[in-house]
Amino acid sequence: MEERETGRAEKHSQTWVWPAVAIAAVAVVAAGTAVGFGVGNWRSHTTTVTVAGATTSAPSAAAVVSPTVAAGAHTFVQFACSQCHGPQGQGGVSPYVPSLTTVGRTLTVAQLTRIIDHGLGESANPTKPYMPVWGEVLSTTQVNDLVAYIRAGLPAVSENDPVPIPQGQGPAVAGAALYVRYGCINCHGPNGLGGVPNPLSPDRTIPPLSGQDFRHEFNTDAKIAAVIRSGSVIGKAPIVSMPHWGGIIPQSDVTALIAYLKTLK
Repeated sequence: MEERETGRAEKHSQTWVWPAVAIAAVAVVAAGTAVGFGVGNWRSHTTTVTVAGATTSAPSAAAVVSPTVAAGAHTFVQFACSQCHGPQGQGGVSPYVPSLTTVGRTLTVAQLTRIIDHGLGESANPTKPYMPVWGEVLSTTQVNDLVAYIRAGLPAVSENDPVPIPQGQGPAVAGAALYVRYGCINCHGPNGLGGVPNPLSPDRTIPPLSGQDFRHEFNTDAKIAAVIRSGSVIGKAPIVSMPHWGGIIPQSDVTALIAYLKTLK
């Protein structure tokens, strides 16, 4: 959820405009996260796995991808890339978050890797989603897998649906599943216990979402909701910044997340 600020770190801004995309005149906005080597290259020297049937704009059900591409597809869902860029990167979630369907053909591996590692977006504007800094959270292998997946055209991969959200079982139960679906668990830890490294933060870790300190600082639902929407983009990489979720997470999901957080230790 939030980076604990002990001082005012200088905010910075980046635009969504991708030079390579502009030159190619594709899409309305620039590209977001992407990564890797061409799928043909992988097919030529790796063991393959068959993927599940795709949606209308995705590769066919007979598509075959390398284990690296498959791993990238699972990382894409696990770290909530699909919650911002849409299933298989097809967009449609926010006008400020681009589709990734053409990124693999317009940006280099180095460009895409840097975007994932360093984040992208308008850090000073909480009304627009900000892609967080993943360099201190994802391993080099995971980043390379993401690159391979995007460069392969984001194919459908079996057993890779986002965690389902239980219905009719109360907001706290739904919130527990949303905590995983939106990737909160990757940075704030299971049960909100924290501990993920954040080298430039005061205590060098991403703060927990449980315990007395959190309850004291965020003692109302409104305060918790505010930090979910505005994020905590407080510096450049390698500091890990919480993204602006305001344009992504609907109010009903914010309410459920708050209900879950209030059940923690």
